[in-house]
Amino acid sequence: MDASMIKDTLGSLLKLLPFTFTDVQVLEEKDGVTRVELVSTEASRIIGWHGETLNAIQHLAKSIIRAKENMERSPFIVVDIDGYRKSQEEKVCKIAEQKADFVRRTGNRIALAPMSPYFRRIVHLYVANSPQLQDLTTESVGEGEYRQIVMKLKEEKGSEELSPVMAEDTGLENLDI
Repeated sequence: MDASMIKDTLGSLLKLLPFTFTDVQVLEEKDGVTRVELVSTEASRIIGWHGETLNAIQHLAKSIIRAKENMERSPFIVVDIDGYRKSQEEKVCKIAEQKADFVRRTGNRIALAPMSPYFRRIVHLYVANSPQLQDLTTESVGEGEYRQIVMKLKEEKGSEELSPVMAEDTGLENLDI
């Protein structure tokens, strides 16, 4: 992915909206994900209520780049500002660790609150790539905005299909997903 094209597209979009910003930094491409950091004195305005404005900017930028480049699929670009998205990612990983402890203690599977495809992907990758969570597996279940992750032991006791335990206080209520 061309960093200058991402920078120009996001810069033009932010000027049209209009948002005040000082820089668009294309940070890294890792595992097919390009991370972009916006620099602005109006971070909270760009983030919006529960991240809705930031999500919309990210979606628009991806759609514009897809159209410009005649891509079959939208590129995987994550737009962050003031570490907002990074802290959300860390929060969902911490919650996954807490739920993993519950699964180990009880032997029951547990369903996390519904979340966006992006945050489900973060949890799936975190569980799959964390050495301390290798005894667990995750799967997405449900439809649309009600799609959620079910976490369970890889070697689940019993072969009959069990309903997941629905967590009462998931810690995901304020997650901008």
